[in-house]
Parts: sequence; C-alpha cells; structure tokens
Amino acid sequence: MEGVIASSARRKEIAVQPPPASDPRPLTGEPLSLDLLNTRWIDADGAHDLLDGTGGLAVWLAGSPVRETVGAEAVADRETLDRLLRTRGILDTLVASPGEPDPTAVRALNEVLAYGRIRRELDPAGQPTSVVEIASPAWIPSWHAAEDWLRLMGERPDRVRACANGDCVLHFYDVSKNGARRWCSMAGCGNRAKAQRHYARHRTA
Repeated sequence: MEGVIASSARRKEIAVQPPPASDPRPLTGEPLSLDLLNTRWIDADGAHDLLDGTGGLAVWLAGSPVRETVGAEAVADRETLDRLLRTRGILDTLVASPGEPDPTAVRALNEVLAYGRIRRELDPAGQPTSVVEIASPAWIPSWHAAEDWLRLMGERPDRVRACANGDCVLHFYDVSKNGARRWCSMAGCGNRAKAQRHYARHRTA
C-alpha cells in the first residue's frame, strides 16, 4: 500500500481553508476515539452535533488531540465527513457493550482499519520508527480514531466510561489513580449531581 503524500494542489486546498471557529463542546481533550464520540452532546439548549457539516468537521480537525494525531493532511470535505460519521456510528455501538461487542460493529471497525497500516522501519540515523500509511486522505481521521480505540481496548478497557449522568452522552478515559471518576467533568455534570443531592437532603429535612 502506498503512503499518502499530499499533492501540491491538496496542500494548497488545505492552506486556503478558512480558519475554524472555536470548539463549542463541553468536553474536549479525551483520547481520539472518545473525542470523536464526544462530537455529540446535550446541554440546556438541547442536543448538538459538531459534525453536522464540514464547518464543524474543520473545528474538530483543528482541535486537540486530533491535530496532534491526524496531522495536517486531512481536509474538512464531505468525503472525509461521511467516513468519519460512519466510524463514529461504529464506535457508538462498541462503547455501548464493551464486554460483548456487537459482531457487526467489530467487522465494520476492522474494515475501517483495513484502509491503513503501521509500517516499521529504520530512520536515517538507524533508529526504529513507525510510519502510518493510509490508502486515501479521506480515511485519515477515521483510521486514526479506529486505531486509538484498539489502543484503549488493549490498555485499560475498564477505564473507558460513560458519564454517570443519565442525561449526558459524553464519554471519558479515566486516568485517575484510584479509577473513581464518574462524571465527564466536575464543573458540569458533577456539580449538577452535587446540587441535586443537596436539594434532596434539604427537601427531606
């Protein structure tokens, strides 16, 4: 499989894209696969989807950890968005049943992974390095998200969790020492839960 090398025309396309807007999501910075799941969220104004168009895709591609992992080769176009929405749907199914993954979702994620590979080689200094080769630029974000899911499942799958707020759809990777994190954020769902408990105690009293 040949590696993806952006042509001068594609690099020009990347350069002329307008700067993305700020990321409106309440939770960012989670591992790439979970960050993709977290492009949907619910707040007081209702349900939101950052990937409802290529403008939102540009915001996602520019943010962390996407930029650091995916790089500048991915373009916020319709083809990339369609593949990313497909991959997000697969991850949605897998995260809902981590102990017994849906066989169809497993096959679908493996199909996404088939669009790329990691090739090991020596660099000019004689040091081992890894080179990611992906069949098409439109698959770059999706492949990296699928690869990140494999990494999480190989490390600590029990630390991939949904927010304990039943009205929240966000997910996180618990890196706390005791593994006791319950909320997507203490400033959001955590504080709301504390306020509800406080109200319930005083109402009972």
